[in-house]
Amino acid sequence: MSESETFVEMQIPHQKFYNGIQFPYVLSPTETPLSLSLLTQAIKSQKPFLESLLRKSGALLFRGFPVSTASDFNDVVEAFGFDELPYVGGGAPRTKVVGRVTTANESPPDQSIAFHHEMVQLPEFPSKLFFFCEVEPGSGGETPIVLSHIVYEKMKERHPEFVGRLEEHGLVYTRVLEKDDDPSSPIGRGWKSTLLTEDKSVAEQRASKLGMKLEWLKDDAVKTIRGPMPAIKYDKARQRNVWFNQMVFAYTVYNAGNDSGKAVTFGDGKPIPAYIINDCVNILEEESLAFPWQRGDILLLDNLAVLHSRRSSKTPRRILASLCK
Repeated sequence: MSESETFVEMQIPHQKFYNGIQFPYVLSPTETPLSLSLLTQAIKSQKPFLESLLRKSGALLFRGFPVSTASDFNDVVEAFGFDELPYVGGGAPRTKVVGRVTTANESPPDQSIAFHHEMVQLPEFPSKLFFFCEVEPGSGGETPIVLSHIVYEKMKERHPEFVGRLEEHGLVYTRVLEKDDDPSSPIGRGWKSTLLTEDKSVAEQRASKLGMKLEWLKDDAVKTIRGPMPAIKYDKARQRNVWFNQMVFAYTVYNAGNDSGKAVTFGDGKPIPAYIINDCVNILEEESLAFPWQRGDILLLDNLAVLHSRRSSKTPRRILASLCK
């Protein structure tokens, strides 16, 4: 079976093109109806073709395929054959649904989430992310995406001295984790859920393996410190530097002793200028794209090449996720 017998490239509004390459590539079935079993067989047999598109673009959107449930989505993820990466150490509230599938961030839909790479602050981060739209929002609720190397190039062009310091010193991230989960926050996992234990000594051991220092506070809260960590990475597959950090996310979302200016600093402890943060936000927004979710959509992202975020919505949506090594 060749790719032309199963997948056809299509264009949708909001797509971008970089050097003639679609971002994201959008694939739909050549013929309908197509059964789920035929889809999973096609993925297995045409994996090299699909991976080549992902290397070129950084993102693939599968639209119009017979995927309607979490179980269907799990079958698709399994068909790709990527190893699973457990969600340990991340801050987002998530719930396991079935197999390798979890909910995406469960914070209230009226909250937006800043651009970030998934689990960028951990020693092992996912190389690929799957998202699946089980319930599309009535309006809003998109998952904007942006190419990391474009952000790096724009930041280096506008702020060369800052990027030079960033490459030299890296970043330190500081935030406070409460004991229990806060479902109203996009980073509302408490330390018990984050580290999968209620024992402080076990928490310290697991935190150490994740490159995280802990400082216990009153009321069983804990301050976590990670870094210095590289803020720029080299993408070997594409031979280019990428903006690989959570500077904007940490500055705007984290709570470091109620002082957002200390949530993220240079590796030498010096603060990040607010105007730099604001301009980076502008670049992320200018270079990003967002398409309205449709029920059954599957979005596959290369986590090194692409940052993602979430727009607020007035009505609930249900987006599921799966993380791969």
